[in-house]
Amino acid sequence: MFTDIAWNELSDKRRLKPVTLIDVRSPGEFANATIPGSINIPLFNDEERAEVGTLYTQVGTEAAKERGLELVSAKLPVFIKQFAAIPGDKVVFCWRGGMRSKTTATVLSLMGIYSQRLAGGYRAYRQWVIEQLDKFVFSPTPIVLQGSTGSGKTEMLLRLQQEGRPVIDLEGMAGHRGSIFGGIGLRPNNQKTFESLLLDALLAYRDEPFVLFEAESKRIGKIVVPDVLFGTRTRGYQITIELPVEVRAAQILRDYEPWKHEQACIASFSRIRERIHTPIAAEIDGCLRTGRYEQAVALLLKHYYDPLYAHSTAAALDSDIRNLTVSADSIESAYVEVKRAIASIASEYLMQ
Repeated sequence: MFTDIAWNELSDKRRLKPVTLIDVRSPGEFANATIPGSINIPLFNDEERAEVGTLYTQVGTEAAKERGLELVSAKLPVFIKQFAAIPGDKVVFCWRGGMRSKTTATVLSLMGIYSQRLAGGYRAYRQWVIEQLDKFVFSPTPIVLQGSTGSGKTEMLLRLQQEGRPVIDLEGMAGHRGSIFGGIGLRPNNQKTFESLLLDALLAYRDEPFVLFEAESKRIGKIVVPDVLFGTRTRGYQITIELPVEVRAAQILRDYEPWKHEQACIASFSRIRERIHTPIAAEIDGCLRTGRYEQAVALLLKHYYDPLYAHSTAAALDSDIRNLTVSADSIESAYVEVKRAIASIASEYLMQ
């Protein structure tokens, strides 16, 4: 027979050994939000879940159970084989640790495949995330990269992460680059997924002396950054990256590839068009519609993003933040200087 395991116990167990988390909810539920690292082996697909749910509300519990049994019976051989192919410890879960995960764990047990069921399901995990973020004290000293739009901050952070530095990629977690155009070509995450990924990172880096992340506003697309991280910037270091406009424009073109997303670019621009002087806005619109993207980006930087950055930076100035400025003529040379700045900060920290 299977056993239940509470999330706190499972969290401790995962730190000691690999555990495969298996979400048996429908693909739609899984896509909306799940426990990071989980795989999806659904007991019901989206249509089947809707059918059973309708029977439950309109006819009754027994009718729903009977139809659910019919649907599950037909797919049991394939369903069981999927679990049998997974080595090691397995924990199954559904929305609240109810019938779907109980049915799965019971059937697996009858077939000689041992698994545990997450008590309270995804709902219990989600409540734990909320509680942790509300009380979490993040002790590492932040090193925040900032700079005008197109400075390559995200690219630099990812390179630093690949080299073993502790990096929190907020834009990657959000699935959004933060600007009006930031969702183009990306699949945005919702608040639940963002908070799960953020908490994973906070826990992974909680004993590090430093953590690097990018200067972001309180919002990244539709995501709201929790205060646990947003409020740490004032006690850390800031590295400001300065690059020529043409270098930044080229970086934006590489990042966004606007020629692949013409209509999305035009639609995004329409949201800020009224904030730009009318003749300039008309010129930008014309450039976007005729494929003159380099010119459009240069105009957007000069007449919208650079003034906006200058204003927001001035408003956020804090005498307690220690700032190092990196001026360069290319993304690569800026990256080299950023690494030197990080080394300088680390040396200063060790001497304290």
